[in-house]
Amino acid sequence: MSKYEQIYAIVSQIPWGKVATYGQIAELANLGQQARLVGYALYKIPLETSDIPWHRVINAKGEISHSLWRKGTDFLQRSLLEAEGIQFNAQNKINLSEYLWIPQIQDI
Repeated sequence: MSKYEQIYAIVSQIPWGKVATYGQIAELANLGQQARLVGYALYKIPLETSDIPWHRVINAKGEISHSLWRKGTDFLQRSLLEAEGIQFNAQNKINLSEYLWIPQIQDI
């Protein structure tokens, strides 16, 4: 299984209404400190045809990582998260103590 496939397999397990961080996904996929690799992998997902819930992955600060490279998908990400009931505070952050996915070891 490729590194990207490992990442996609983990991200596919994040339940509705929960989020995970890039670093958390890297750790769960046994990729150590390669959080950026997770971001690159998610960027490669064809949004029109994929059912991988890429939008549920955010940065360790509880924020959506904004970038010109994302071509507006950062705004799409926020709307998808809000549609799942995830709330942002006044600083545009998600409360990780409330919404962070904590997988059970047997789930991975």
